Amino acid sequence: MDNRQKPNWQPIRNLLMIADMIDGQFSETKNQLRNLLEARKKPHVLDDATIERIIKVFTEQQEFVPIFGKQLSKWQREETLTIAHQKEVDRLQAQVELWKKGLTDILALAEELKMGTIEKVMQKSDLEFGIEYLKKFF
Repeated sequence: MDNRQKPNWQPIRNLLMIADMIDGQFSETKNQLRNLLEARKKPHVLDDATIERIIKVFTEQQEFVPIFGKQLSKWQREETLTIAHQKEVDRLQAQVELWKKGLTDILALAEELKMGTIEKVMQKSDLEFGIEYLKKFF
């Protein structure tokens, strides 16, 4: 997000829309993290372009996490919330924290996996590849 651009703060009547956005992004983050954890066992199934795309997309998502957090805090400070609204805002604040951690985990894992993509494996000599393979057993 451009630093000069101000967020378009939403009224509490848009809580459901914001909740859907947060829940959707968090779900996507969990799925991607699960996929990357599975790929950790065999990083050579990934290519450089895929890893770079993951890094780009999830870095961009990180920019929006604080905005969602501020929106939720703004509602708590400025709105007279019903009990149901307050419970939902509380749930979403916890969800935003989990989303933030998931994004951090994805980016760290992507950086790790970047070292073992198919392109990196193909650049190694047979000797290098053999030595790395044998190190797994000793």
